[in-house]
Amino acid sequence: MVDNKKNNNSTNNLQTELKDTPGRSLAKAISWRIVASLTTFVITFIIFRRYTDKTLNETLETSSWVLFFDVIIKIIFYYLHERLWTNISWGKYMERKYWKQRAWRKLYRDRHS
Repeated sequence: MVDNKKNNNSTNNLQTELKDTPGRSLAKAISWRIVASLTTFVITFIIFRRYTDKTLNETLETSSWVLFFDVIIKIIFYYLHERLWTNISWGKYMERKYWKQRAWRKLYRDRHS
């Protein structure tokens, strides 16, 4: 009887679809943009500090300008990239039948492990 409950829960879990909310996606996009921009800033700072004769303030100013243009240009290119992909139908729509055909493997492993 316990096994049946376990199997029924496994079946129910396979039918549940979890997706990120738009707010979560936005938070992830912003956090990634911050991490990527800080990485660019640090790399630029290290390169200019090590391989040029600029002062600390000049290096910070140069790195800040690189950061500024990096953010603006990458947002524009990301938008254009997304708009391009909206016109490509490959991988856009997936039939539930695809996953249902593969769900038996998980059920089999759950029951026989």
